[in-house]
Amino acid sequence: MNRTRLSLPIFVVILAAAIAVIVSISGGKTKAQPAVAAGSAISLKQSSVGKVLTDANGRALYLFAGDNRNASRLSAAGLAVWPAFTSTRLPRATGGVNAAQIGTATGTGGGTQITYNGHPLYYYVGDHQPGQVLGQGLNQFGARWYVLSATGGAITSAPKSAPAPASGGSSSSYGY
Repeated sequence: MNRTRLSLPIFVVILAAAIAVIVSISGGKTKAQPAVAAGSAISLKQSSVGKVLTDANGRALYLFAGDNRNASRLSAAGLAVWPAFTSTRLPRATGGVNAAQIGTATGTGGGTQITYNGHPLYYYVGDHQPGQVLGQGLNQFGARWYVLSATGGAITSAPKSAPAPASGGSSSSYGY
């Protein structure tokens, strides 16, 4: 019996084609975009830069300094790293958030994006759990990214260093 073995370059081409098919079938959507349930909320939570806007799950919400008022200017590539905060209806205001500041705008992809004080809101894919503000102050896709205060303004201060864990390892999360 004569078995044919695929060479490495052919295997890589087949693997890349399979990934492309999967992405095209899924419509290019990734799991990086957090789902926003109907009846969600916007709240304030303490972070390493002060009280910041968060979603109902405690994930930090960011503004993109390159946006126009009530209009996202973020590219499709940017949305892969900074998914828009979207919802089928307005989130409720809790924990010191001003309900009158919550609104909507048409996002870059045509969907309804939630705004606060006219700023379209985004998540950062580098924040993996509630309490992280790892996107704070990053300069990506043509402008800076900041978490927001209760007034809807950008908090521009850098995160305070998180204390090192007792095990001696390093920590990259900022707790609430």
